[in-house]
Amino acid sequence: MPNLFFRRAKFILTFALLGVTANSFSQAQESKSLPDIEKIYVHTDRSIYILGEDLWYKAYSVFAYNNLLFSKGNVLYVDLISPDSKIIATNKTLIKDGLGHGDFKLTDSIGVKPGIYQIRAYTNWSRNYGEDFVFKKEVEILDVFKDATDRNSIENKKSQLSKGTKRNEAIEILKINFFPEGGTLLENAINVVAFKATDNYGNALKVKGKVFDSDNALVSLFVSTHDGMGKFQFSPDAGKSYHATISTSDGMEIKQELPKVNQQGYLLSHKKLNSKHIISIKTNEETLLKNPDAPVTLICRTRGVAYFSGTQPLTNKTLSFELPDADFPEGISQLTLYDHASRPQSERLVYIEKEHDFNVTLATNKTSYKPEEMVEVNVSSKSNTGEGVPASFSLSVTDMNGMKTDKDLGTNICSNFLLESDIRGKVNNPGYYFDKSNKRRLQNLDLLLLTQGWRNFLWKTIPQPKDTISYKAENGFVISGKVGQLLGEKPKADQNVNLVLMAESGMNIHDTQTDTLGVFKFKDLVFFGKTKMFLNSRNEKGKARGELIADEFDKEPLPTNYSKDEINLPKTDSVKQALSEHVYKKFLTNGIAPENILDEVEIVAKKKPEGPESLYGMADNTYVVDDKTPYFNNMFLFIQNTLPGMSFGDTLGFMRFGGAPAMILVDGSEYDQDIVRSMNVDDVAKIEAFKGPSAALFGSRGGNGVILIYTKTGTISNQPKKVFHSVNKEIEGFYSARIFYSPNPEEEKDEWGNKAAVRNTIYWNPYVHPDATGNARETFYNSVIPTKAKVTLEGITATGIPVVKKVFYTIEK
Repeated sequence: MPNLFFRRAKFILTFALLGVTANSFSQAQESKSLPDIEKIYVHTDRSIYILGEDLWYKAYSVFAYNNLLFSKGNVLYVDLISPDSKIIATNKTLIKDGLGHGDFKLTDSIGVKPGIYQIRAYTNWSRNYGEDFVFKKEVEILDVFKDATDRNSIENKKSQLSKGTKRNEAIEILKINFFPEGGTLLENAINVVAFKATDNYGNALKVKGKVFDSDNALVSLFVSTHDGMGKFQFSPDAGKSYHATISTSDGMEIKQELPKVNQQGYLLSHKKLNSKHIISIKTNEETLLKNPDAPVTLICRTRGVAYFSGTQPLTNKTLSFELPDADFPEGISQLTLYDHASRPQSERLVYIEKEHDFNVTLATNKTSYKPEEMVEVNVSSKSNTGEGVPASFSLSVTDMNGMKTDKDLGTNICSNFLLESDIRGKVNNPGYYFDKSNKRRLQNLDLLLLTQGWRNFLWKTIPQPKDTISYKAENGFVISGKVGQLLGEKPKADQNVNLVLMAESGMNIHDTQTDTLGVFKFKDLVFFGKTKMFLNSRNEKGKARGELIADEFDKEPLPTNYSKDEINLPKTDSVKQALSEHVYKKFLTNGIAPENILDEVEIVAKKKPEGPESLYGMADNTYVVDDKTPYFNNMFLFIQNTLPGMSFGDTLGFMRFGGAPAMILVDGSEYDQDIVRSMNVDDVAKIEAFKGPSAALFGSRGGNGVILIYTKTGTISNQPKKVFHSVNKEIEGFYSARIFYSPNPEEEKDEWGNKAAVRNTIYWNPYVHPDATGNARETFYNSVIPTKAKVTLEGITATGIPVVKKVFYTIEK
């Protein structure tokens, strides 16, 4: 076959005429056999915060192969992890249809200190696929009210290491790796070699260098062109080895060997010409002689799914063609070349950028506003023919606080779903590669794939659970346990188990029965915030029986391995210091005291004694004994005079139930009424009555109402007792996300309003959803500070296309 570039149709036709396979198929056809792997992204309102502020976030969960909104379960764990790898706070975020939101209070009261923190998000299901599918993002927290951290010592350390460095010390400071395109070097063929240079802390270095053969003859020159990366090409001669000398602008110089050259093999190479992806298969004469007309197979995959395959006899040293990428999804594609024995010979990563048939625009109604003036933000999500395109966006408007650059090169939803989540390792300034104002972004993205992607590509095989599915998807919370005989280990089957969940939002009651092993389980529970959990086991007659043991409610979190050394960020210190000074002046100028920023305000007042802690939550009536309590020598008389609606004759009961005998518990244990009648009134600390719907937590036995008697410490009845048939404890449900407060300047400001008026996040809305016409409109009031504001829109369309848009406006007096 002649060595020329084939157009897509000609390429496929030629392969077909030669009787070889050439298949292009959609992901949907193969998705039936694909595991349900989630990818998660968390959009935060900012990346730098002030101690005492709030961090707002929206979570997106998508099907890993096509980025369509998807969630295997609905419980997303979002962690705030400190620089010393401790989980400071965890939110159980409710995910519905792949979307969820929440916030963190960055206060000293929960242990937040200045430093670089990690936001981590995962589901129980995603734990089956390892760390690669756990979302991670760094945010920084500053304390502008304390003296700035003395970073001079860090700069001095850097200076000492980089100046006057000896050769062996320079090796520790300057690190460079060489990456042959396709994986290996092949003699007597044109080889492309990429490289990446960093210092000892992972920061990119500008370098230049020379390549010499084993006879010290100069064969090539190179220079870094982006983030310490670059590439060069040369043709290795048979029997020779190669090395490079590399130098930096500081005068450091090292010598390093290039990878070993192979005598035989195949190479894959890629070039972008006029928006076309040209793939070349290369070999040498020695390989052709030993493998005459041997077929090679090329398989092209995106996120583990094959979109093209072709087999072709190789008769020349080079075969080039245009990659038929029309049906490929956007993102990183993996091209793997196999020899006639199906052994992988070469691999190349290629980024496929697609032209979309829709357009998302973001605009404000003005470019300049007055302090506290209303801003109107308009979002349009429409096809090229004008129809509305469904999408879910999150919108943040932030004070730039004197920052000069409009560039935000950190992680965004495009860089995460299309790049960072598909290769291993940290990507420096990932947002750069998706900012279309950067003219060389795609060329430099190719350099990234030649270097970091060369050794750390995620989708070499479709990820599978390590052995079996160890972690189940959570469609809500599970409360489970076991009921056994009080004495012995025999399980109690068909035992009635009653669950009551009591929170500020109300009460939920659930019933189930134990199985033959005495096991019970309440599944798919949805409740929010701190919740009282009451579990009771009763036999078919309603009597409290058996020993109930509840399983742990909270799961063991993922281990943390995060650590952040500030010496890794010397280049940004001056920027952060300027930002800190700007925010500090802004707060003080507007009368915001440091203590109102750094800590939550708690109002402390003297409370009436509440007696012993209630075992069963909020009662209908409560009476706490104090020094004003009248004396009674009869327990029934005492209860009748302290709890409303009581009646008694031979037994004690509630009028609303016709005086039928009430259930009575003393310190959590059920007592006969005759025994209670003879109790000493002086022993009582508190009495509670359950006579409405709340009495249902006691089962059918509470049908006539329930009286709880709590005794004083030291009395006989108050000695520690094991309550075997019930469990009560406080558990944490889904996080109840707060609503962002955007003050109205026409309303009178209180202390909180003054603080909000100078806020650094001017506006946050996690759910901006265009209507049927593709339009959405948001309004809010500006802060009181003259500044430049950044409006950021992130989100994803219903077809799985991530979107990032930004505009800027000024606030001027």
